[in-house]
Amino acid sequence: MTDPAVQARNRWLIITLIRLVAIAGAVFAVVLIGRAPTWPYRVLGAAIVLSAIYMSWAVPASLAHRWRTPDDDEAKPKPYKTRR
Repeated sequence: MTDPAVQARNRWLIITLIRLVAIAGAVFAVVLIGRAPTWPYRVLGAAIVLSAIYMSWAVPASLAHRWRTPDDDEAKPKPYKTRR
């Protein structure tokens, strides 16, 4: 088993690197839009910008949700509720 502090640091680094890669993709797409000679390349650049922005938001959020530590309340089994 790994130390929880090391595991938390590694997970934070992964989330940060994913955000940086997504922003680098968005910058690349903006450069592509600026240098594009025809409209299909501009549309491609716009699609890359939108997908990079979505990636910078959705992927870290899903990883944080997957890796979050369970609360004490959630770890306890909940009693069944009966209908009356």
